[in-house]
Amino acid sequence: MKAIWNNQIIAESDTTIIIENNHYFPANSINKKYFEDSNTTSKCPWKGTASYYSLEVNGKKNVDAAWYYAETKHAAKEIEGHVAFWKGVQMEE
Repeated sequence: MKAIWNNQIIAESDTTIIIENNHYFPANSINKKYFEDSNTTSKCPWKGTASYYSLEVNGKKNVDAAWYYAETKHAAKEIEGHVAFWKGVQMEE
């Protein structure tokens, strides 16, 4: 699976985990040069607290377009440290 934004592959993995229609990519499958830490967080009742990344590709910024759970609740341990996307990031096989 590939995550693509602004015509650039930002993550690629054969081992994504799908939860709630989102592909969660292993942390080592993202191209870190396109990712910036964000101060944004959100809470999920069964996964825990999500942290966010903003993307910057070819001079364009996509704020808080990726999220991950550094530490999950027990029910979501399989996606701990994995990264998922939204805000126009496309998934392609």
